[in-house]
Amino acid sequence: MFLLRSAFWLTVAFILLAPRDVDLRHEAESLSSRAVTAGQELIVAQILASDCTSLECVGSKAVLAAVTTKRPSVDRPMQDISITPVPIPRPRPDWMG
Repeated sequence: MFLLRSAFWLTVAFILLAPRDVDLRHEAESLSSRAVTAGQELIVAQILASDCTSLECVGSKAVLAAVTTKRPSVDRPMQDISITPVPIPRPRPDWMG
């Protein structure tokens, strides 16, 4: 009975408090892209803030900064990529029943 009452009141609360005119998918994608951009900017700032005197160090900083500012390609989600089909298991031996 406790579970039924809890489910009922949670459903009522969700109906009353749920956002009406919000596209949750769009909001999640924009939040994700802002977080990735902020992380990339933080990494580049930390890389460029280190002091270097050698040409090798300056070159490696430039390469790291260029690599981290590249946006990842999101053409297809990972779930759409199928490498090989799922193998079919062998039939059960007769002696196992």
